[in-house]
Amino acid sequence: MSSNRGNFSSRIGFILAAAGSAVGLGNIWRFPYLAGQNGGAAFLLIYLICIFLLCFPIMVGEIAIGRAAGSDAMGSYTKLGNKRWGYLGLFGILAGVFILSFYNVVAGWAFGYFLEISFGDLLSEGDFGSFFGAYVNDISDNLWFSLGFMILTALIVSRGIQKGVEAANKIMMPSLYVILVALIIYSLTLPNAMAGVKFYLIPELSEIKVQTIFDGLKQAFFSLSLGMGALITYGSYVSKQQNVVSSAAVISIADSSVAFLAGLMVFPLVFSQNMSPTEGPALVFMVLPEVFSDMGPILGRIVGGGFFLLLCFAALTSTISLLEVPTTYLVDQKKLKRTTVVWGLAILIFIIGLPSMMSQGMIPALNQLPFYQGRDFLTFIADMCDLTLTIGGCLMCIFITYQWKVKNMDNELAIGNAGYMSSFLRKYLHFTISYVCPVLLGILSILIILDKFFGLSNIF
Repeated sequence: MSSNRGNFSSRIGFILAAAGSAVGLGNIWRFPYLAGQNGGAAFLLIYLICIFLLCFPIMVGEIAIGRAAGSDAMGSYTKLGNKRWGYLGLFGILAGVFILSFYNVVAGWAFGYFLEISFGDLLSEGDFGSFFGAYVNDISDNLWFSLGFMILTALIVSRGIQKGVEAANKIMMPSLYVILVALIIYSLTLPNAMAGVKFYLIPELSEIKVQTIFDGLKQAFFSLSLGMGALITYGSYVSKQQNVVSSAAVISIADSSVAFLAGLMVFPLVFSQNMSPTEGPALVFMVLPEVFSDMGPILGRIVGGGFFLLLCFAALTSTISLLEVPTTYLVDQKKLKRTTVVWGLAILIFIIGLPSMMSQGMIPALNQLPFYQGRDFLTFIADMCDLTLTIGGCLMCIFITYQWKVKNMDNELAIGNAGYMSSFLRKYLHFTISYVCPVLLGILSILIILDKFFGLSNIF
């Protein structure tokens, strides 16, 4: 690892940064609405199984690759494999760029809602569904809120690993947990809150369907930021003294705990107002504002503002990692100055995200894509990113098994972990990375294609 790249100052710094990369809109926004659509506790059960059966081994593999090579995603695959394998790293980097392009749009919505609830008149709206439709269709506010979010992301990343990425996550991750726990405590005091807790924590096994497993697999993989080079990139800044396996376990627990707590916050709020938890993506932006409105003008502003501030913190920890991935690539491979790279990428990715921003009604041609079952452009980009992540994870397992070799991964994981070679975990990682993960991710990739382009979900 070149000395001028910098690194994380400590194990906790790496864990908080990597957990921040994993924790994001997928945990606070996407997880609750998918859980609501898939039976609550039934989905939670499948999700947790997927996290530790499928995602934990891949996380270990990605961090090991990054630390062994000490380079960006493309450079790591090239160094440990060859130039052709390097294109897999570039594939992941490009996926991260497109994820950030639409992710920043949704983050802008969250930031706008935080301002509108805390300091504006959003809670006095009578029809929150109509308000949201008009809100995402108004480019003036969306443009400035998304641009502000991108500028804040770039400011942090431009400061480097220790002073930027690590320092920001040391503040935001604890703050995120504090806000989340405070909102949970409040939500549990509401009338009928226990009905929401029951829906979320007591599984009805009859609710577990093919769609539940399908959505659980996708959500687990997406929520941990796997398959796009983020953890390879962060791994390249990790000291050789650190225990990669235990760090990956802590990161997995931190990510899944935020998703779990988000559900424990959202469902009591929803059930306290006798509302349906099955509203899908609208749950956060249409249903919850009505819940906050019913709390009254003062309490509603406090609780609602706190919730959307939480959403902003979660989004920012992820946008930081999404921008860091292509930044590290250009700094490592092209020897460009970090500050120049960060601001150039921020401008480019913001421009790439404009079609996603304008696909919510501003431009009819982007609002209903004929080749994509009438879905909008933002949904198309989001779904294709899901697909690229699962393909990337599948190919990473193949890379470790047949190119880099599992024995070399073992040697890397044994550094900083004296008992690894004789542990059961070593055998578990061998089996899952060589057989379970590539097969499941290969099947999942095929199912995503069939679902999104041919409507496979109609037969689930």
